Amino acid sequence: MKKISILSLDGGGIRGIISCIILRYIEEQLQQQDRSDAKLGDYFDLVAGSSTGALIASIILCPDENRKAKYSIQKGLELYSEKGGSIFQVSFWGKLINPFGLFNEKISEAHLENNLHEFFGKLELKDFIKPCLITSYDIENRRAKLFNSANAKESTDNFLVRDICRATSAAPTYFTPARIKSLYGQYFSLIDGGVFANNPALCAYAEARKMPFAELLRSNLKVDYPGVNDMMILSIGTGAESRPYSYAKLAGAGKIGWVSPIIDMLMSANAETVDYQLEQMFGTLGNRNQKNYYRLNPSLKNASSAMDNVKKANIEALIQAGLCFVDDHKGLLNQIVQKLIRNKL
Repeated sequence: MKKISILSLDGGGIRGIISCIILRYIEEQLQQQDRSDAKLGDYFDLVAGSSTGALIASIILCPDENRKAKYSIQKGLELYSEKGGSIFQVSFWGKLINPFGLFNEKISEAHLENNLHEFFGKLELKDFIKPCLITSYDIENRRAKLFNSANAKESTDNFLVRDICRATSAAPTYFTPARIKSLYGQYFSLIDGGVFANNPALCAYAEARKMPFAELLRSNLKVDYPGVNDMMILSIGTGAESRPYSYAKLAGAGKIGWVSPIIDMLMSANAETVDYQLEQMFGTLGNRNQKNYYRLNPSLKNASSAMDNVKKANIEALIQAGLCFVDDHKGLLNQIVQKLIRNKL
């Protein structure tokens, strides 16, 4: 039997460039070692993403006319490097009347929505080439809202991809919440899934456990309802945040002073906790299978930790941070490539 290959992509705004750089190297190696036209979407059985990770996941899972992966990951990198400035644009007037997003959302959603509409058009969730798990949070019903293309085929839970991407990107204080409608006519009020699963790898594991992959992928080489022993998980972060906060600075900070630090800490702590949990789960397996969980989260090096810093110098710094990680970990990345080739249908 072949392993169920799972790709999980963290949130992080413009820092998604780092994820794209790592994925580009993996895709290039697949092209060199397996097929010259290889694309990532043809090698993973489930792709999960939160916020910016969900946008990348959606690009990876777009179908061509033959129900194969349409886009190379280079398309995602181009979207960030070329459109990032317009997506995260804040006008001079906006900075003047709403400094640092204190009185309203920091960024207008119009540019994001226009770019999503232009890129995904009328593509529906059910048309993705493989199962996905995209996270968001329902602020009216106070519960997680998870989007899965496999479920969309079998139920009324089908949406336009551009609407899902808008919902999972609605980071509090950056973008206003998304009000979207399913293609069945049900409305949802949603915010960024990163508020509870900025690293969605554990959500992806839980979702995979209940999925009949042999049936969904039409192959008896894949197992239905896989356990941890049947999975290979590749989890990619958008840069490790190591900025310290001093006791003196936060001891009397108050509500306003805590807003930025608490969001920063909650998101990084969430990612670290998920990594710990999966490490322990895979650590209970035999020597061979316990090596089927990979967490890649590069140092930001000289890049900003801000999710919306789209200055040219920072975009270049994010690219360099990704390239440095690739240079330092080619052996590990090539090991992942070989496993993806072995487990491909």
